[in-house]
Amino acid sequence: MKPFKKNKKEAYSIIVGCGRLGANLANQLSEKGESVLIIDAAKEAFRKLSPSFAGITLVGDATYLGVLHEAEIEKSSAVISVTNYDNTNILIAQAAKELFGIERVIARLYDPERECVYREFGIDTISPAVLSMKEIDKLLGFESGSEENAI
Repeated sequence: MKPFKKNKKEAYSIIVGCGRLGANLANQLSEKGESVLIIDAAKEAFRKLSPSFAGITLVGDATYLGVLHEAEIEKSSAVISVTNYDNTNILIAQAAKELFGIERVIARLYDPERECVYREFGIDTISPAVLSMKEIDKLLGFESGSEENAI
């Protein structure tokens, strides 16, 4: 893998998981001209990336520190873990935050009850279940964030 040539002020994001969300996010960041590296354990997952994707792909298991070192995680401005597994996402997010000192860490979370674990470590979360519930509330005409109208 060729290392990025970047100055410290340039954004460099690492995305773990090249499913629909990871691929779309990587494509969007790439289109904006940002440096992006996407990691997935399955090489065929990168087929979801746009032909115009200008970032770097890395085949590997991001729960291994060697893969994170190869991705030059210490140079990243953000780490976003969006695999299909909550345990994997929290492990990667914790490593990014605690071992490498990355300030901007985001993890997808399927089980909203686990959010407190992420929050404890200063990790931002995106939960499809919670986002869907909020959108359904809006469609039903309930005020956003109203506890008494929550499903």
